[in-house]
Amino acid sequence: MSSRIGPPLWLLAELTYRCPLQCPYCSNPLEFAQIKDELSTEEWLQVLRQGRELGAAQLGFSGGEPLLRQDLEDLAREARGLGYYSNLITSGMGLNYERVSALKSAGLDHIQLSFQDSEKELNDQIAGSHKAFDKKLKMAQVVKEFDYPMVINFVLHRHNIDHIESILDLCLQLGADYVELANVQYYGWGLHNRDDLMPSADQLRYAEEVTQRYRTQYQNKMQLIFVVPDYYETRPKACMNGWGSVFLTVAPDGLALPCHSARDLPISFPNVKTTALKDIWYGADGFNHYRGDEWMAEPCRTCPEKEKDFGGCRCQAYLLTGQAENADPVCDKSPHHHVIQTAVMQAQNRERDVRPLLFRNTTHSNQLARR
Repeated sequence: MSSRIGPPLWLLAELTYRCPLQCPYCSNPLEFAQIKDELSTEEWLQVLRQGRELGAAQLGFSGGEPLLRQDLEDLAREARGLGYYSNLITSGMGLNYERVSALKSAGLDHIQLSFQDSEKELNDQIAGSHKAFDKKLKMAQVVKEFDYPMVINFVLHRHNIDHIESILDLCLQLGADYVELANVQYYGWGLHNRDDLMPSADQLRYAEEVTQRYRTQYQNKMQLIFVVPDYYETRPKACMNGWGSVFLTVAPDGLALPCHSARDLPISFPNVKTTALKDIWYGADGFNHYRGDEWMAEPCRTCPEKEKDFGGCRCQAYLLTGQAENADPVCDKSPHHHVIQTAVMQAQNRERDVRPLLFRNTTHSNQLARR
């Protein structure tokens, strides 16, 4: 089987699950606080070297908040020497002028900065930090000053999606080159808080219309990417471009995964502390588990579209149906599609009673004010 497997193109280095923010849609594991044995600097350097030898060309530094790793500059420097195109995915917390300068000198290619909203009050409420918005504005200016592409990410949900115009106006004001408007995908904390995060169909339609208007008007200034929540689709996304096909994720404790959510699955995955990346990618059962189509159950097994969507997301199938081999319930051919339909129907009721949002800090649970 290994002879038919190409190399991973993307290596995602989740340097830490630690984060100063408390976003209630975080895709990190709910039990993240129990994962404390992070890879050392030398272990991460070995991961980068092995990944490049394996064929990976794109490298993402993420978390949690990767800036909490004081060796980030060392890792960025090694990445440049190895020939990666490196991307820092950050909240901006822990960033300052000196650190941006150091990362630039180290050879980091790209910084993606996230915001929670275009208004300070809601941004800081979602982030769980009263200083977050002002810090992000300042860091956006610094990133621009160092001639990085200005890449901004907004996670959209029912509490901020109605602010889409002011969100896009802020992006214009900051000189954004690329803007990712990513609706919450329901894993981790996002799934736990789904009932209070999912936008209604009308909200989603309005946001798409506004985005298209800005896309047309400002096509020469900034590129807009609008990621629709797949609950509103009738076909699942081709998750990770196929299981074990393009992406290789290494978690903070060294667990190697086909995607950042896969540790939720009842599958044993290897650790880079004890197994070489090459052996993991080509030989590990966890990576071969859902390659190809022999694992598929009906209706995926005989579906003519299975080579387009690969049966959808294994993590979503497991979380929503209890069996990872099932068709992703987003697909309207799935016998479990009613699970998605029920969630979507509930999202249409703006006044429904839902449990309070559980923020990423498990000791802090409260409910966002209705907006």
